[in-house]
Amino acid sequence: MCGIVGYVGSKNAVPLLVEGLHRLEYRGYDSAGVAVAGPDGLGVHKTAGRVADLRRVIPDGLVGTTGIAHTRWATHGEPSDRNAHPHLDTKRRIAIVHNGVLENSDVLRKRLTGEGVELASDTDSEVLAHLIARSEESTLEEAVRDALSQVEGTYGIIAMDAENPGELIAARRGSPIVLGLGEKEMLIASDTAALVRFTEQVIYLEDDELATVTADGYRTSTSDSTDPRTTTRPPTALEAGSVDYELGGHPDFMYKEMTEQPDAVDRCLRGRLDRRFMSARLDGIGLTPREYQQIRRVKLLGCGSAYYAGQLGAELIEQLARIPADAEPASEFRYRNPVVDPETLYVAISQSGETLDTLAAVHELKRKGGRVIGLVNVVSSSIARECGSGLFLHAGPEISVAATKSFTNMGVALALLALELGRVRDLSMADGRRLVDGLLALPAQLAGILGQEPGIAGIARKYAGAEHMFFVGRVQGWPVAREGAQKLKEISYVHAEAYQASELKHGPLALIDPEMPTVVVLPADDLLAKNLSTIEEIKARGGPVVAVTDADLPDGLVTDVIRVPRAERELAPITHSVALQLFAYHLAKALGREIDRPRNLAKSVTVE
Repeated sequence: MCGIVGYVGSKNAVPLLVEGLHRLEYRGYDSAGVAVAGPDGLGVHKTAGRVADLRRVIPDGLVGTTGIAHTRWATHGEPSDRNAHPHLDTKRRIAIVHNGVLENSDVLRKRLTGEGVELASDTDSEVLAHLIARSEESTLEEAVRDALSQVEGTYGIIAMDAENPGELIAARRGSPIVLGLGEKEMLIASDTAALVRFTEQVIYLEDDELATVTADGYRTSTSDSTDPRTTTRPPTALEAGSVDYELGGHPDFMYKEMTEQPDAVDRCLRGRLDRRFMSARLDGIGLTPREYQQIRRVKLLGCGSAYYAGQLGAELIEQLARIPADAEPASEFRYRNPVVDPETLYVAISQSGETLDTLAAVHELKRKGGRVIGLVNVVSSSIARECGSGLFLHAGPEISVAATKSFTNMGVALALLALELGRVRDLSMADGRRLVDGLLALPAQLAGILGQEPGIAGIARKYAGAEHMFFVGRVQGWPVAREGAQKLKEISYVHAEAYQASELKHGPLALIDPEMPTVVVLPADDLLAKNLSTIEEIKARGGPVVAVTDADLPDGLVTDVIRVPRAERELAPITHSVALQLFAYHLAKALGREIDRPRNLAKSVTVE
């Protein structure tokens, strides 16, 4: 969840490191720091707050050609100057930055204090600096291996030795590390966003792999201290350019990414619709029609918005393919000793492809012989590489913490999977044609919703004073309601709860009053009459109702209406979700929130 940057070369490292941190701000953090190896040893400057605050505390005279930097999202210890990274050993020779969680840090801290070490922070990460410094190995590479052999948990780290300033050591287990290849210089980061301005060639480390990096190049090997072996890790081309990480005149990244959705959906569909058989062409999954026929169940795993997209996908798969499907939070899956069925297709969903809980679920499935595919937005991500097959979202880089275009493309990709599963079973050619045409119509329909932004913004501002809101939907509208409530909560900090529309009368209806607005997801489907009855129940108790709908409603039934184009009934959740993104965005804007970096949250959740 934190950001890591490292540099070794001939240039002054400081501006490169700070620029890299700036480009990682979207990941979420609460403190920042740099360490640079200069002629007088390590120059270390860190502070609680933003990268802008760090810029102010770095002296103009700080110069060095090797350095490391970090943005921290607090796990062990409050956000503060002393808990910010980089961390040092007591002699200020070794500096480290660390992403992840060391599960045995309490034991290691007690051991170190018992040996007379004075710890300077409350973090788990600091122990790594002391373990490396106290190692009896003769090189930094071997000392890092020695230290890692003593820790349990996850890590993405860079270590630096003030007495050997031309070398950095990086290692990973469960937390991403990528090397950037330059001309007589090398960079290291936790995310390619930090590298796009400086290189076009990158090297992705695998779990339990270590890299020794100098200005002249890199060497990779296993991090096992008992049997270290050289590995081969050739560079690959970066998938995105610098312009993808720029605002381009937009007020914030969430707004930019919402407006990109018609093009993003078009990319997701391109080459994946088969008009000959009125089906989907999903070569990345690598299953034959006979293998699709052998699937008896589909289980979708994700966290947050990816989980809600999985719920949407499960409903689509059951409708179109008529096989059981359900979604489950990946964060819970591996802890309940799941029964893994060889006839079940498991789908791991993650925008970043680095979500630790989802990656751990993939590991558990593979260990138990499950068939698992990835549905991710980053081709080179850990989940993509671990699964080896699946569907790429092709949404383009998503910077804002709140998922918009990635969620939409998850829905589209899952619709493609449902269509393919349905057509190898009992879904007719006519229904296949209807859905293919419906998918092709989506980009224009989303553009139409974006064109209604002024009206949606006016409705959102009307409810900016609400302290609480309900979001309700029925069947396929239920995951849309959950995602809508999630959006509102995470960027506006307004308390929002989602319920199945049928569940209101089983308890939550007691909270309805004139101060409790309800947003109703109201598609023009077979359940419209049922949903209209729910609205009448809310109105009878004085509750304001905002309907997000493609249906024709009786005059005066609801307080406000957000209209969306009428899509094919199976695809309506996608259009309704985009309308709710705009609603949440403009309500948060009215409250003056920091849209792209909501408090306490991070874009890529790489810790448990």
